[in-house]
Amino acid sequence: MNSIAKKVVVFSMIGLMQFGIGASAIEASSRNDHRQDNRRYEQKEKERERRVQEEKARHEREMKRRQNESDREYNERRQREKDHHEEVMRTILGVGILAIILNNN
Repeated sequence: MNSIAKKVVVFSMIGLMQFGIGASAIEASSRNDHRQDNRRYEQKEKERERRVQEEKARHEREMKRRQNESDREYNERRQREKDHHEEVMRTILGVGILAIILNNN
């Protein structure tokens, strides 16, 4: 009787361990919800395109010469604006690349 009880306990524990491993493997597996991921990616891409268009429009406005502005002031402002525009565009592009990299993982 003693050996039967030991065998029942051992096999019960083996069954519980297998069930636990199976449950954890199921939880760790990917969910394959590609449609929702694609929708999120498209929304982020549209947002990035909107930001690029806004920055280009702002840059275009800022690059125009203002009334009563000397050549020196105009050239200095243009250079500052050009540097600022390049920095903002690099940031937007960097965020887009980061999103693509994170989305592929």
